Amino acid sequence: MYNGRKGLILFLVLAVAFVCLFSGCSRKAEPSRESHEIIEELVVDYGKYGSEADDRVAELLKELKTVDADAAKRWTDIMTIWKTACTDLKVNDRVLPDGLPDTDELCIVALGFQLSPDGSMRDELIERLKVVAASAEKYPHALIICTGGPTASGNSKATEAGKMAEWLMQNGIASDRIIVEDRSLTTAQNAIYSYDILKARYPQVRQLAIVSSDYHIATGTLLFGAEAILRADKAGKETMRVVSNAAWNAPSGSLSSMFQAGALIELSGDIDTAYEIYYDTYDIHELAPLH
Repeated sequence: MYNGRKGLILFLVLAVAFVCLFSGCSRKAEPSRESHEIIEELVVDYGKYGSEADDRVAELLKELKTVDADAAKRWTDIMTIWKTACTDLKVNDRVLPDGLPDTDELCIVALGFQLSPDGSMRDELIERLKVVAASAEKYPHALIICTGGPTASGNSKATEAGKMAEWLMQNGIASDRIIVEDRSLTTAQNAIYSYDILKARYPQVRQLAIVSSDYHIATGTLLFGAEAILRADKAGKETMRVVSNAAWNAPSGSLSSMFQAGALIELSGDIDTAYEIYYDTYDIHELAPLH
């Protein structure tokens, strides 16, 4: 009788173990995070810590791959652009370099700068336009997109792009080469709205050259490159890419890597978080310093 009860107990224990093994009750699985949460963390980590966060970024990209393999590929490529833009990017002085295509496959991207309250252009924007004009003269068949919206506090009708286009035409650039994007208020929006126009109306454009102040080139290169990656029908199949730049060397000015992080988050669609970063009120997830 005793041996029979002992055998029954052993059978029940084994049966429960068998059921748990195949039903997962032996260990409760951790719920997967959504892709946007992972993306935000990897961008903020790199924005705060730079190369010190490389190992953590690699872990987060691996986690993202388990949730969305296509997104993981895109953000791996974006992170590569970011690292290159911050460390190895050559900034060309005052004119685009030799070797670019002199066709309408090339579009020169003229990044705006905040207007004066009355709607007039500040000196920094005029200096950027001189670089645009020199580059447009060097590549007379390239298109030019002026990008920047209404940023004059006392003149709601004036836009950066509109003023830039006027200046370029007054300085000998043919109007049929100039494209106006006059809605954007951030560099991320410069990229978003410029791509809207180029994809819809100028499908021949394949190469972009960023023109701005020197301290702004890396950010422009990153954001226009990232937007091309995010817009591609399939990861790795971008229809446009940033191939070059030219800059006016500003006596002052800087953009932090956290500003770049905010801009990437804006491109990803989380505008509220992006603006918190822009205004320096974001707590960076209360991350502890990396060691």
